[in-house]
Amino acid sequence: MTTSTPTLQEKARRLRTLHDESRILVLVNAWDAASARAVAAVPGCHAIATASHSIAAAHGYEDGEHIPFELALAAIARIAAAVDLPVTADLEGGYGDVAATVRAAIRAGAVGGNLEDAMRPVDQAVRAVRAGVAAGRDEGLPFVLNARTDAYLTGPPETALAAAVERGTAYLAAGADCVFVPGCSDPRDIRKLVAAFGPGRLSLLGVPAMPTPAELETLGVARVSYGPYPQRWTLDALTSRAATLLAAAPDRRASDARPRP
Repeated sequence: MTTSTPTLQEKARRLRTLHDESRILVLVNAWDAASARAVAAVPGCHAIATASHSIAAAHGYEDGEHIPFELALAAIARIAAAVDLPVTADLEGGYGDVAATVRAAIRAGAVGGNLEDAMRPVDQAVRAVRAGVAAGRDEGLPFVLNARTDAYLTGPPETALAAAVERGTAYLAAGADCVFVPGCSDPRDIRKLVAAFGPGRLSLLGVPAMPTPAELETLGVARVSYGPYPQRWTLDALTSRAATLLAAAPDRRASDARPRP
């Protein structure tokens, strides 16, 4: 018996449903087709998120829109083509034209996306969110926009919570589906953000100090993703394995010192 490949509309509706459910959505980020397939094959995986940092690193670029958008878009397209699950793409700050970027991501197979505010003025960030939401609507797709605020990453620590609440509520009012607040890991602040945004609207970055997904679900968090960490875990494993193999290899310096016949 064969199953049909879900359409882009079906994937978009599924991703939206995953945010509306009471269970937390856990996203292990991918950066190419191989990593996407590996993650998608794990039981309990319901969607795939891309990581801009990891995609840029895989192509030899720094994060922060240094990679040409065409290369980033091609990676998103390969990831979307490699799996039957919904894909949400890290679109950084929108690469200069948020509407065009969201439309291109949808045509590449993404049904959701992150959009960073880089702590630009709130009115500018709100306009960007509105542009992204409108682009999804114009494509006839219920695109799931995860509006990111860097309040905890670049702002003063003493004002991070207030800034995140101000920005996040403005982004939700502009049509965002959820608010991504990387850098927030204190359960007290998490509770306050959930209370401010409402149920099913807070998205967090999983870091070593973060509560477990089960604990985050209890706190009311909608989704947790892991950004560049999956690629780092993979490269750490590769480095460790390579070190073991190379340490067991004969010492070429000793071989080169032997007299040749």
